[in-house]
Amino acid sequence: MRTRPLIGITADRTMMGPHASHVSGEKYLLAAVDGAGALAFVLPALGERQRASDILEAVDGLLFTGSYSNVEPHRYGSQASETDTLHDPHRDATTLPLMRAAIDAGVPVLAICRGFQEMNVVFGGTLHQQVHAVAGYTDHRENKADALDRQYGPAHTVKLAEGGLLQQLAGNARDVQVNSLHGQGIERLGAGLVAEAYAPDGLIEAVIVARAATFALGVQWHPEWKHAENALSTAIFGAFGDACRNRMLARTPRAKHA
Repeated sequence: MRTRPLIGITADRTMMGPHASHVSGEKYLLAAVDGAGALAFVLPALGERQRASDILEAVDGLLFTGSYSNVEPHRYGSQASETDTLHDPHRDATTLPLMRAAIDAGVPVLAICRGFQEMNVVFGGTLHQQVHAVAGYTDHRENKADALDRQYGPAHTVKLAEGGLLQQLAGNARDVQVNSLHGQGIERLGAGLVAEAYAPDGLIEAVIVARAATFALGVQWHPEWKHAENALSTAIFGAFGDACRNRMLARTPRAKHA
């Protein structure tokens, strides 16, 4: 009998030389293993080759990761992509239907950065393709020339929704410091999503699925980065891991009494 829940972690499809490959950042894997107390398995971006129902039968939770790629604009009814935008249609074809199926089936979901944007698109929301180019918003991108610790260092505060899940996980704090490494962001909030945090410029930074049967949280920042050194990140992965563990236990046949 397993003692740890199994978390599927989304992968990007990328080319390694002439070979198509499926990769997921180690920081997400370590956060799932050490932060959520789970077994981590990389979920390839194979689209319809692997049915969502079969995936959901195999896992106890799903972690939708960040990525250098962005959701294709046609997925949310927008115009053509801005110049030099990286896309991953294989990932879109995998994660978008899978996320909705997971939430409908009561499978715990944690969505980070691109995953957060995927969550908004899944529920019918739209995205700003370049937040920094929209009047009233600041530049939320990192400087890729900086060392990683600086890129992932605290960038701005987010105001937490009163009485929301994140405020509870943050020990009832009103605001917290987060990192910021994204160029895109929520334009119109998806139906059925509730904003959990806002950046100082008003950009939505976290959401929950209002009627989800279990944990279903999306955050724009990266709590997986050195998660054990940040109280809120620790709490997020702890709560996600608990939800996945509860699903595992609920699906484990009880031993028959003699």
